[in-house]
Amino acid sequence: MTLVEQINLSTLDGEPIDLIAAYAKKPLLILFYNNQCLGCTGRAIPLAYNLSKSYPALSVVGIHSTFGNQNFSKQDILDVFTSKELPFPIYFDQHHKYFDFFNCEGTPHWILLNENAEIFRSFYGSQENSQNRLYYAIEELLN
Repeated sequence: MTLVEQINLSTLDGEPIDLIAAYAKKPLLILFYNNQCLGCTGRAIPLAYNLSKSYPALSVVGIHSTFGNQNFSKQDILDVFTSKELPFPIYFDQHHKYFDFFNCEGTPHWILLNENAEIFRSFYGSQENSQNRLYYAIEELLN
């Protein structure tokens, strides 16, 4: 398993954060997504929210990766949600640095880290097959 020492991102307010330090000692599910991805906003984000509620032993975060000349603001991120509130923490990955680091295949892409910040599983997609693999991996990790 590959150990991840740090993931330096920015909050939606532009503050720096290291996800590994912030979520240390607990398994972490990372959803890499983009607002312009319909599979992300229609399936992956609701799934991530449900997982955050169903598995309290698991931290769930979203990382919005930007590509090309895209420029997203905090308001752009909030506008995806009818409540205009975040369902789980979301961070910016400017210029898709960590998207590339984890060799993501596209959006949405899921990275599951164990409590030692080692990559346990990596999945691309949000359709039923990907969802099932994600559920099985979470169950395996937490049990």
